[in-house]
Formats: sequence, structure tokens, C-alpha cells
Amino acid sequence: MAATGGATARARVQPGTGVLPVPSRRHRRDRSDPAARRHRTEPPQSRRLDPRPGDPTPRSLSPATLGSVTDRTHVRRTAVDAVAAASRVVRAHVRDAAALAPEEKAAGDYVTAVDRAAEAAALSVLRERTPDIAVLAEESGGGSGDRIWVVDPVDGTTNLLRGFPIVGVSVALLEEGRPVAGAVGAPLLGEVWHAAEGAGATDARGTPLRVGDRSPRASVVATGFPFRDKSDSVLALYEPVFRAALRAFEDLRRAGAASLDLAYTAAAVFDGFFELGLAVWDIAAGALLIREAGGVVTDWRGDPDSVFRSGNILAGGPAWHEAMLQITTAVTAAGAESGERPSS
Repeated sequence: MAATGGATARARVQPGTGVLPVPSRRHRRDRSDPAARRHRTEPPQSRRLDPRPGDPTPRSLSPATLGSVTDRTHVRRTAVDAVAAASRVVRAHVRDAAALAPEEKAAGDYVTAVDRAAEAAALSVLRERTPDIAVLAEESGGGSGDRIWVVDPVDGTTNLLRGFPIVGVSVALLEEGRPVAGAVGAPLLGEVWHAAEGAGATDARGTPLRVGDRSPRASVVATGFPFRDKSDSVLALYEPVFRAALRAFEDLRRAGAASLDLAYTAAAVFDGFFELGLAVWDIAAGALLIREAGGVVTDWRGDPDSVFRSGNILAGGPAWHEAMLQITTAVTAAGAESGERPSS
């Protein structure tokens, strides 16, 4: 499905490093050239995903600090740094055809060496900082437990393959199934957003996030199309919801990276987001951003607790969520009568 520019070589992660070899940069200016020095500028601090030079590396947690305010600060920073580590890999190889040679996991679902290397970079941070917390990652799988990191190293692999810069990195810590700290990055756009339960959500500048307060009729809404399961039963649920939403709201957008759709909803760029059948690593960090930005996150029946099990999500400002929930509950009720309904 995705074009690769004819590349057939498969890039491999360097043994023992978790990173790919950096591609050559033939057009790079000589560092000794004064003109090159004049034209090199450091990205504005507010736009950086990477940790600031000189930032101390937090120590791993002791059992006494788990669940404390100190813990929340620590794991929030850890999530940001894990996102930064994965983002560096994505940026370094965005034009590396060999590293982006895709393998198809399922119809329309791809993985590349960049996905695996970005995941390894994020996991290295998590395991160093929080060695006692399990990790579940999209490409490598992992453990389970009451406390677990969930990681999506490249959300929007098809976009990355096609050169479309809507690509996300998502890291969240779950406690008993709910996200309590997390970060979402857009490595090709220089954005990052992060949150901790009860401590609010901010962007990279430290500006607090607040969901939009537009009327439902004036809302611009993000969505995603079913791609893992395009069966008649799934489309019978999604299509009437899509039609009703298209009529009820000002407009719809489909960018192809749920983590960024959720982050932009938390930042009031979008007014809401809905989709069916997502994985927990797709939505956990973004859902926390929205909740901490004053929004509402539930499944398609309005249950805030089952959304991370079902992957059927409605997330946005309170007024938008109420209007959207009326649509999905009506469709769900009709589907229940016909035997077609989203699992909870």
C-alpha cells in the first residue's frame, strides 16, 4: 500500500545499541566554513523535543516514592525523555530509504527498522529510569501489571513512508488500567505535549492546554478510518456515525495518527476525536492530555473506564462530547438490535 521509492534493502538495528546507523549527509556544510557557522541556528528552546543540555538524569524510583507527587514528576519527565529519544531516531532517518523499507504486519499496517530503533531508544530510557515498571510496546510486546508503560514509537508509519509529516510518538504510564503520566511528540513538527494526573497538561513551552469551547455546530473534529478490521460489521457501525458527525459538526479531518489527533484536541486545534478499535498505546497518552486539559474521554457508550480495553474512543470538550455521545449511543443501540455493536 505504501510507496518506498524502490528501496529493497532492509536496514538493521546495530547490535547492542538499539539504534540505526546514521545515513550520510552529502550536502552538509563543512563545520570550519564561517558561512556555515553563520547559518546554523539552534532551534528555539520552546520547540525542542530533546532534553536540555545539562539536565540531571533522574534516579530510578524507590518503592517509598511510588504514587507520590515526586513519582508523578519523575515519570512525567521520564515519558518526555523517552519521547525525545524515539523522536531523535525518527528525525535522523526520515529520508533513509533503507531504514524505511517496510514489512507488512497486516493489510495496511507496516513496520520499519525506524519503528524498531525508535522503540528501542524509548525503552532504554524507561528501563534505566524506572526499572521496576513493566513495559508494553507496539513492536516488541512486553509484560503486564498494575503499573505499566505503553509505548507507540511511530504512530503513523504509513505517513512516514509517504513523506507526510503527521507522525507521532506516544508514551504513557498506566496504573490499574488508567493513564497517570504521559507525553506525545510530533518529531517532524517539533512539538511535544505532556501531562500527569492531577497536575495538568502543557505544551513544550509550558503553556497549559485547555480543550476548545466552541459550539458543537462550529466544531472541527478529527477521526480515523477503520484499517485493521474493515469487516461489514465494523463498517456498519462506523459509517452511520461518520455520516451523522459530518452533518452535525462543521467539518471532519483524518490525518492518520491518533496520538496527534488527541494532542491537537487537548490543545483546542480540534474540538473532538472519535475512532473505533484502537490499541491502548495509540490513545493512552493523548487521552490523559485531554482529561487534564478539561475534556472528557469515554468509549462509544459513555463509559470512561472501558475505553482503553475496547479502543473505541470519544474524546473532546464537554459540549462536543455530549453531542457526539448522542450520535454513537443511537447508532450503538440500533446496532445492538441488529446484533452489530462495538465491544466494551
